[in-house]
Amino acid sequence: MRILGTLLVFCTVCLLPECLLAQTSTAKPDAIRIDIGGLRNNNGQVVCDLYSSSDGFPKDSRGAIEHAVSSISDRRATCEFRGIKPGSYAVSVFHDENSNGKLDSNFLGIPREGVGASNGARGHLGPPKFDAAVFHFSGGRLDLKITIIYL
Repeated sequence: MRILGTLLVFCTVCLLPECLLAQTSTAKPDAIRIDIGGLRNNNGQVVCDLYSSSDGFPKDSRGAIEHAVSSISDRRATCEFRGIKPGSYAVSVFHDENSNGKLDSNFLGIPREGVGASNGARGHLGPPKFDAAVFHFSGGRLDLKITIIYL
């Protein structure tokens, strides 16, 4: 009986951490990963904003619930938003070629730097609408692709 008790304690102490480790390593993080292509050069950085409503989309990052900045390599970049709850979201992206942290535009308001949005949403006589860029996130991991366009 004493041997059985010792064996039970040994198994609990030695095997429990491995079981817990196996459970945590297979769990998916709640994350949205954006692969950005179509960049015309490797200059600057890419700025990504995640919105849960139309407030500020896509121009005012103060309305975004998450913000990410990515370096560029081989005219590609990746932004990732972790710890995202299930819901409806839209992503806006721009190629900040001069790394000044803002989307530069001409006197008419037309972007001088590349822009993109989830679902390939494009504006008509202005920026894209939230409803055109919105997607549903169920949790787990979601991979999106956004191609930058230059106007």
